[in-house]
Amino acid sequence: MTHINKTSETVAKRIREDLQKSYMEIIPVPGIEDRVGPLPSDMYLAVTCSPTKGVDETLELSEKLIAKGFKVTPHIASKCVSGEKHLDRIIKKLDELGIESIFVPGGDRPEPMGDFNNALDLLRALKKLGHNLNKIGMAAHPEGHPDVSNEVLMEALEEKKDLADFIVTQMCFDAKILNDWMVEIHKKGIELPVWVGLPGVIERGRLLKTSLRIGVGDSLRFLRKKSQVATELMKSSIYNPDDLLKDITEQNDINQTNLAGYHIYCFNQIETTEKWRSDTISALI
Repeated sequence: MTHINKTSETVAKRIREDLQKSYMEIIPVPGIEDRVGPLPSDMYLAVTCSPTKGVDETLELSEKLIAKGFKVTPHIASKCVSGEKHLDRIIKKLDELGIESIFVPGGDRPEPMGDFNNALDLLRALKKLGHNLNKIGMAAHPEGHPDVSNEVLMEALEEKKDLADFIVTQMCFDAKILNDWMVEIHKKGIELPVWVGLPGVIERGRLLKTSLRIGVGDSLRFLRKKSQVATELMKSSIYNPDDLLKDITEQNDINQTNLAGYHIYCFNQIETTEKWRSDTISALI
């Protein structure tokens, strides 16, 4: 434990509450459903969408996790959906599984499978086809994207805001940049709840390697541009988000934003990350 428990009572209470509401992202790999034992059964789990194996693998794992009592939010990456007929089959499968929440990223395929070039295309198609979902999430990049300007990123958020119910950010490492971005979207009338992408406790080499492979770190070029991020990731062999969590919560404006909680990128280090989460909550009671 770092200095996270040496903070004001107000900050400690906010960190505790946000961690209690947080949920983890699971990457579909063989047997991962047998490694979720340490997690509380009422925790939401997000299930990613592989650019190579696609939506089917995501829904297969979602079904296995539901059978274990978890509520899931599968990622339906737009580039992994071939067209409206495919999307309609996905909607029917979501209904069959009783899934009420999905997250719609663009996806990490170099080229789309079919008609949907980006998340906005898929969100529009979902509205057109109709569905029984209660909540649909969209992605955001508070710390920027290597290939897209901040202006274009903000325009995309404004275009999607009326087609979504919540926002999930990519992994964040800079509390001040996150805070300023949260304030900015609030001023622009984007009032959706924001789940901030928080890296879990993980071996740093794995964090870098996996983030590049599955897209949550965007690209090596991005990390090179963000020298402070690369420096932070290389300080020791294990990354621990304590200081980042404390810095985010201590930002002056954070309580005036729509921070809903944390989307924890655990990189399938489920046991280690859940121990950190539960120990931190206990230490702050």
